[in-house]
Amino acid sequence: MKQAIVRLQVPTSGQALYDITRAVRARVRQEEIGTGLLTLWCRHTSASLVVQENADRDVQADLLDFFRRVVPEGGHYRHDIEGPDDMPAHIKAALTQTSLSIPVDNGVPVLGTWQAIYLFEHRTEPQMREIVVHIIGS
Repeated sequence: MKQAIVRLQVPTSGQALYDITRAVRARVRQEEIGTGLLTLWCRHTSASLVVQENADRDVQADLLDFFRRVVPEGGHYRHDIEGPDDMPAHIKAALTQTSLSIPVDNGVPVLGTWQAIYLFEHRTEPQMREIVVHIIGS
């Protein structure tokens, strides 16, 4: 059994879904684990991780629109130290995921045909996000 922990730096430029699939696949390939488990951990409370469709960009636009309607900026939040998008970003992260577990088979993460791994940025200003990648297997 072999395992590794690496970190991915993901620059963002505002609220959007950032496809990190290629970078994650490259890290799995580098560690030469044929069969195992990949865990991704987002080290932030105002961003999250999701597996979503990668074929139609309207899916991403609809997700962003949905979260803007459900968790509006400028609402009546007590926590607003970093601006009107601060607390909504925390709520959006709480409604999604900060960790993903994905099987690894034949040296690649097992994703569906139309699936990709995304960092879901909930803040409006550019950020540098860190994703911890843990790979275990043989």
